[in-house]
Amino acid sequence: MSFLKNAEYVFMKDLGAPVLMGLSNFGKRRGPKKANPFFGPPLKSAPRLKEIMTRHYFLSRYTEGAKPVAWVASGAPVELLRPFDFYTVYPENHGALCGAQKVAPELCALAEERGYHQDLCSYARVDLGVCFSGKTPVGKLPKPDLLFASNNICQTVVYWYKALSHHWKIPLILFDTPYNFREIKAGDIAYMVNQFEEIIPVLERISRRPFREAKFQEAIRTARDTSLAWGEVLATLKARPAPMTIFDAFVHLAPVVSLRGLPVALEYYRILLRELKERAEKGVGAVVHERKRLMWDNIAIWYKLRDYGKLFAERGMNFVTATYTNAWAETTPNLDEGNPFESMAKTYSLVILNNNLNHRLHLMERLIKEFQVDGLVIHSARSCKPYSVGQYDLKRLLMERLGVPSVIIDADITDSRAYSEEQAMTRLEAFFETMGN
Repeated sequence: MSFLKNAEYVFMKDLGAPVLMGLSNFGKRRGPKKANPFFGPPLKSAPRLKEIMTRHYFLSRYTEGAKPVAWVASGAPVELLRPFDFYTVYPENHGALCGAQKVAPELCALAEERGYHQDLCSYARVDLGVCFSGKTPVGKLPKPDLLFASNNICQTVVYWYKALSHHWKIPLILFDTPYNFREIKAGDIAYMVNQFEEIIPVLERISRRPFREAKFQEAIRTARDTSLAWGEVLATLKARPAPMTIFDAFVHLAPVVSLRGLPVALEYYRILLRELKERAEKGVGAVVHERKRLMWDNIAIWYKLRDYGKLFAERGMNFVTATYTNAWAETTPNLDEGNPFESMAKTYSLVILNNNLNHRLHLMERLIKEFQVDGLVIHSARSCKPYSVGQYDLKRLLMERLGVPSVIIDADITDSRAYSEEQAMTRLEAFFETMGN
């Protein structure tokens, strides 16, 4: 790594970033925003979240030549990278940001011009469009030295990251997780532990840094505590009225995805948790007149997040739980610094998309009961086939077992070209009528 590049990075981290963050806030209109009659007061923690994620992407511009850079899939065991001081960028998190800022269709089209089909995951198409054009709403993404992925969420990730590896001419490390049909087997754990042991020398070579056991254990501990804190954050939504919405949680999910294993993520969730507990104790709801409590299945429709929040809040409906946000609290607490490799094997192979549909059915039943859910909205995502498979069966079974009204919306996570407002509203109006609205 270059001495000058490292000095530039340290300068920007310690001095440049704080100054620029301060300047970005200087002169902004102070005072409360216009109140929305359907929503409670905004979360005070939100500006801190924006600051953390803005700083993360800003500093990433100065990492090339200063720190090893890894592009990481959301299901990959990032704790392995932390002892080597990799600066991690998550294309899925960046894709969600592009979706929320409504630039995804343009970036997807750039990938499609290169021959990538519109039926492919739009996270992948957004990411490839960024690679081919350099366009991104965060200014610039650093060129990676390493790609790190796992097939525990989908097979598309494997081919997507192979395409990135070919484009950048850099190594790809793929962590292979056996699918969990019933219960995890000892042989499966041993197979995954062997992979971890083989990956470490590769990371040493790429990063040019030695493996540090103490730092690894610290990363494991921090990642576990972060997920536990995130789980506590989500648990506050059991309160009536819930102090936050799942649409808020989709946004506040960013640190546990992109910054897992780093102290800043843990610190943030402790701040958010304190605020939510205080709101719950005072009866401050995210939706002013919360009459119905809903559950969301699948990834968010990022370009409709604000619209849907308002649409449901106007009817006194609040989303209080989701299978997707729960995924980041469900298995990661299994991490154990005293037994890191085996605990990581269990943690990353038992995630919702690497598990059988019975597991998902029982999970949804539990969440519906614990959060006192009155209705279910299922996003059938064109981009995420593993998440969307079996949803019609799940809808039927949950209706039979719990009598929970539900609706399925066909859409895409970031590509608004695959979304029909007319079709979605027709289905939702029927759902609202069923729910007594």
